[in-house]
Amino acid sequence: METSAPATKLGRKRDHSRDPEILDAALDVLAEVGYDRMTMDMVAARAKAGKATMYRRWSSKADLVIEAVACMKKVDVDAASLPDTGTLRGDLVAMMKPHTIVDAEKKLQVMAGLVSMLAQSPEFADAVNAAIVEPRASINRIFLQRAVDRGEIPADVDIEQLAILAPSMAAYRVLVLRKPVDRAFLLRVLDDILLPAVGIRATAEAGGR
Repeated sequence: METSAPATKLGRKRDHSRDPEILDAALDVLAEVGYDRMTMDMVAARAKAGKATMYRRWSSKADLVIEAVACMKKVDVDAASLPDTGTLRGDLVAMMKPHTIVDAEKKLQVMAGLVSMLAQSPEFADAVNAAIVEPRASINRIFLQRAVDRGEIPADVDIEQLAILAPSMAAYRVLVLRKPVDRAFLLRVLDDILLPAVGIRATAEAGGR
């Protein structure tokens, strides 16, 4: 009697439902200890995930970090969704919400943790810039262009350079000075550097901050 061959057992599908938690845990560990000291074991412990699961999904620490940075939450840069107060200062101050500042500082701490990796793999710099610096610079470009369009600031201002001024100073503060980026710091950059650069003088509102 001819018997049929046993059915081939299909391998279990990989469960990617926990990927976001693991990637968030990787960013947390990276921000806390830096790339060199970070280990897959530390991320697994933080995410309460099995090491085997981690290595099936990401073959190396570098692969995990690259995906984690690429998946970082992006700031919504749709102009229609951004504050429109009628003034450049008002728009920029409206973005200085506590959760926004905390999120931005965490991104800079992640960047600080990546310094050694960037030194070894300069090509990764574009991904870091796209995830950490560019979202805020894009918002600044929108606010600056609005100010130009309504005649608040001169049409010949260098929007590109001005858009990265605050993000660059914030990065320097976190990476080099090891100081936090808080509302007071951001207001000083705005009122003492950015607004004077576009010809807007400090007002009583700015003085009170």
